[in-house]
Amino acid sequence: MGMSRPDAQSMKPATAAKKLDVYLPATPAEFQASTITRDELAALQADPPQWLKDLRKNGPHPKNLVAAKLGVSISGLARGGVVDALTTEQIEALLAEKPDWLIAERESYQNVLAEERRLKAARAEKAR
Repeated sequence: MGMSRPDAQSMKPATAAKKLDVYLPATPAEFQASTITRDELAALQADPPQWLKDLRKNGPHPKNLVAAKLGVSISGLARGGVVDALTTEQIEALLAEKPDWLIAERESYQNVLAEERRLKAARAEKAR
């Protein structure tokens, strides 16, 4: 018998956490220690247990979500000195404080998005 191949229908906890938009180190130990099947993932999405509801509401949130909630890019977060997952409370505090780096990064991110939209429109024009 060779090594058992992981089933295509299952995923690592890190992958499942990504799909659930939660920060893996903040999930329960049993979640981190198990392989999650697609059915289990679907069940978690359809009917989130209390720990998942709490995590989604209060955090800590993964960086992609923190960036989205703050309206900046992930690299903008890093430039702002945010290296860890943030809780909802910390995100709200930042939004209230509006530190200089956050204002600057939000602006530059908006410019990036606007430029992406412009290029997309130009490409669509060309394709006609």
